[in-house]
Amino acid sequence: MYIPFSNIDLQSRVWVYQANRPLTNEETGIITETLKASLDTWEAHGKSLTASGKVFENRFVVIAVDERDELPSGCSIDKSVHWLQEIGQRMSIDFFDRSLAYVDDQDEVQTIPVPKIKQAVTDEIILPYTTIFDNQVSTKAQWMKRWKIPASNSWLSRYFSEQTSL
Repeated sequence: MYIPFSNIDLQSRVWVYQANRPLTNEETGIITETLKASLDTWEAHGKSLTASGKVFENRFVVIAVDERDELPSGCSIDKSVHWLQEIGQRMSIDFFDRSLAYVDDQDEVQTIPVPKIKQAVTDEIILPYTTIFDNQVSTKAQWMKRWKIPASNSWLSRYFSEQTSL
């Protein structure tokens, strides 16, 4: 059963999928409607899942499921992955490229290839206060608190400590 993202419980499990390019408003609308329809009939072992999905920053798709009602099964999680694969194929979007880091540069999402992160810190393209998207959050509460965090509080912190020791 689909519910609005604002209404899903804070302890709901979330999955964050990152688009490899900015989404147009039209694409965001299509993805939103596709998710609503898919999540409305999402089930685990024949039981309805209370779920939500929303596109943020025209770049990230967040799917949430309230596990208090029913736990998603491996098959139901696979099904949600399949939805994003299908949408991506139709729209030429890769939601599964983990070789990119996402930063918020003056209210615009930018990507930096992970192998170039250290150089971006050295070149001061990424500073300690640069906002990084942590797509590894696992609950809505974590998503709200630490999806967007300063680079110095993220997995990038080791690169800043390397710089100060030079």
